[in-house]
Amino acid sequence: MKKNILLVAGLLAGAMLTACESKKAENTQTNDTLKIEQSVFGKVSDSTNATLYTLKNQAGTEVKISDFGGTIVSWTAADKNGKFEDITLGCDSLAGYQKGVPYFGALIGRFGNRIANGQFQLDGTTYTLAKNNGPNALHGGLKGFDKVLWTATPIDGDEPALKLTYTAKDGEEGYPGNLSVEVIYTLTKDNSLKIDYKATTDKATVINLTNHAYFNLKGGFNSDILDHEVTLNADKFLPVSKTLIPTGELKAVAGTPFDFTKSTKIGSRINDTSDEQIKFGGGYDHCWVLADSSKNLKLAASVLEPTSGRFLEVFTTEPAIQFYTGNFLDGTIVGKGGAVYKHRYGLCLETQHYPNSPNQASFPSTVLKPGETYQTTTVYKFSVKK
Repeated sequence: MKKNILLVAGLLAGAMLTACESKKAENTQTNDTLKIEQSVFGKVSDSTNATLYTLKNQAGTEVKISDFGGTIVSWTAADKNGKFEDITLGCDSLAGYQKGVPYFGALIGRFGNRIANGQFQLDGTTYTLAKNNGPNALHGGLKGFDKVLWTATPIDGDEPALKLTYTAKDGEEGYPGNLSVEVIYTLTKDNSLKIDYKATTDKATVINLTNHAYFNLKGGFNSDILDHEVTLNADKFLPVSKTLIPTGELKAVAGTPFDFTKSTKIGSRINDTSDEQIKFGGGYDHCWVLADSSKNLKLAASVLEPTSGRFLEVFTTEPAIQFYTGNFLDGTIVGKGGAVYKHRYGLCLETQHYPNSPNQASFPSTVLKPGETYQTTTVYKFSVKK
């Protein structure tokens, strides 16, 4: 993951948050219909504001999403004692996201993860992308979907939702085709956040959409995630080169530090540098191939934080999941409430197709053609284990 440095001061973030809080509309409930709150999140330009949308369910879960980058700004979940805390890393203000953070909570596109050497061929044409991660292209480019203003439509109801739309122009960040994208976040009654992705194009292109939330289920943002216990329903993973590009091999996890087929503490093998792949990733920054590669919605991963009892399950229609352990966080980013995000203070579970698929004929295709519809669903479900 790209290492970025957040320069915005905590005082500025606090001032921005106070201004936003004062402009919130009152939340009302009528016949179990939950009204989505809206507030000004900051200025994208002199004439355009970003908006923060707050989704709540009857159980007390609250998710705040900005139309800037489709970013999940905060997300609360109850612990075993019923205490709600924010469990995603991020910033208090738009200014923090604008000045550079490592994709906290953002929608990622047009192509999530890495493309080798910032280049691929499609229908006989070579397309060149920005190299924004060493020699490679990462997460859609210099101005990917995480840095654009989406058009937002709030959908009030007993399961409130936010529809976001954006059209990426032909040639934007080097990718072909006018790509029309729709993403719907739905906060359900059972404390799930459902993310539905849809896209169409007028010219053959490649696409790989995901969300880049960083989770710390302990809450408080004052500890690492090494005690979190993870299960990945994957019996293979993709080994990578020194620049984190898949070699093309699908390697069995059995007998390696990458075996999470049974619930395992992240910290138990993350520093096993006798494994070359651990050295290359600085820990875990790899794509796991799900045992069920179908397009059905299936359980891909789960995370238990034993102190709080918070339990996260990830369901997806995608064939793979990128598990990243915040290896590039180094204490230089000051986040929400003045929290300092240190090494491995967050984990990511990014549902997706394989990295560098446009350059690997043996990988499942990420090509989208005119007349086709790209459509995937991912669900993050919270509960408690006492």
